[in-house]
Amino acid sequence: MPALGEAEVHPAFDLTLLRDLIRPDHLNWTPCELRDLTGLVTSELTTPLMNIVRIDEQQRWWAKLGLTAGVELWLLSWAPGQGTPAHDHGGASGSFSVLFGGLREDYRYASGPVRTQHHDLGDGIGFGAGRAHQVTNVSSVNSASVHAYSPPLLPVRYYADLAEIPAVPPQRSEVV
Repeated sequence: MPALGEAEVHPAFDLTLLRDLIRPDHLNWTPCELRDLTGLVTSELTTPLMNIVRIDEQQRWWAKLGLTAGVELWLLSWAPGQGTPAHDHGGASGSFSVLFGGLREDYRYASGPVRTQHHDLGDGIGFGAGRAHQVTNVSSVNSASVHAYSPPLLPVRYYADLAEIPAVPPQRSEVV
């Protein structure tokens, strides 16, 4: 993990604007800040993202765009039908914004109902630590999205389905 004030960035995405957006001196990102980050990256850095993104028909493709002591930033692509199993982010808050295509998100907060939301080109969402979800490209065209999590590098927890998430939301780990 980079020290406070430092950042690791994808070699093909080492841009001044990206380094400014990931704020290496900022530790604890809120869901709104994460949503703003992924939204700005997808809207302001579209061309560099399009130069990096790849579609793999066999499995989801991903690339780490940036990592600081406070946030990790990823680019993911989704061929039609590809998706994640039900999971949470281990106590991290998160966000994703759609670069192209569209995604369906089935999500649930602890003790709440399963809900579905469709995210299309330009849509973004920020969420707190208590949200479990699964994301799927249900369309007939490729999709890509930018994701951010804070604190970074917490292990993802997988579930057989969204009904299995614990009744008590996971506690957010504090970065020291």
